[in-house]
Amino acid sequence: MFLSNPFADDAVETLLRRAISDDGYVMNYVRLWAWQPDVHSAFSNARQLLASNTRLSAREVATLNTTTASRLGDLSCSIAWGSKLAVLCDDSTAAALLRGEDAPALTERERALSKWAASVIADPNGTTRTDVEALRVAGLSEQEIFDATVFVAFRLAFCTVNDALGTLPDRQLAQDAPPAVLASVNFGREVEKTQRT
Repeated sequence: MFLSNPFADDAVETLLRRAISDDGYVMNYVRLWAWQPDVHSAFSNARQLLASNTRLSAREVATLNTTTASRLGDLSCSIAWGSKLAVLCDDSTAAALLRGEDAPALTERERALSKWAASVIADPNGTTRTDVEALRVAGLSEQEIFDATVFVAFRLAFCTVNDALGTLPDRQLAQDAPPAVLASVNFGREVEKTQRT
């Protein structure tokens, strides 16, 4: 990353210990967000609050995040969310979505959500009532449409901070990803060369 590691005060040490407990190592984005541990915590809590209160399925959330990350060209989140989507459906569907191609195994709702995420990323001021109506026709409620849009906005904010400040995708993340997912991401910053602990 383009910034050095912050001074390891109590808040930073707590964040790093939690990361090791959760993931077995400190992911690169955590090292960056350690500049503001309280902001990282608040942002993570807001995303978790949305995830725990939405009626969108886990596959639908993964579809939104995979589409958003790949359309932004964020390698880390594309690998992470593409891998999650592969577990929830299959590797070829996740790979196709990452490449921006048709993924026949997606449901009508998931296709509509992917199209919506791509529209929001491309030009949030360019969306129309017709775009929202297409989500309704696919069976999404207004609450689900709102939630979907917030998921996209959260991923956009997260990826923007990480990418702008040069955070590299973790080697461990790439090693754990399905080969089809890795083969479908040829954008963003290169995967970190050495493995961290």
